[in-house]
Amino acid sequence: MTERVAVYAGSFDPPTTGHLDLIERGARLFERLVVAIGVHPTKRPLFSPAERVALLTEISRHLPNVEVMTFEGLLIDHCRRIGAHVIVRGLRAATDFEYELQIAHANADMYPEVETLFLPTRTNYGFVSASLVREIAMHDGDVSRYAAPPVAAALRAKFGHAPR
Repeated sequence: MTERVAVYAGSFDPPTTGHLDLIERGARLFERLVVAIGVHPTKRPLFSPAERVALLTEISRHLPNVEVMTFEGLLIDHCRRIGAHVIVRGLRAATDFEYELQIAHANADMYPEVETLFLPTRTNYGFVSASLVREIAMHDGDVSRYAAPPVAAALRAKFGHAPR
């Protein structure tokens, strides 16, 4: 039997508790879960790809079947390269579904061997987004409910705020 490899992709800028919840749930479903950080040359993220790899590796350290890496280009091509046949996507609200479904259809058209699995975000994480966490952190707000301690500390350092 072939190892079931899934990919959970995103920008993770920064990783949130909602991201971690989906990583933990995906890790329970598959023998190997690759957390793939998309690197886009036109975007200017708060955290570098290396910083995001380090943060995600740290917060998922308790999950031995999780691997964190970056990729450039199309996610579907990355899936082919690493032998993944499932893409895990989180849905926070109904508005996410139409966009995600369109991408899932395009991915299936380009690589029919891949399936997209939609996991609804847990209710308590439904409003948490990386942009919300960045905004709160930028204004020296407490992000401890929305980001793991290493991520909260990295945000405070990034914005020049004293440790709490």
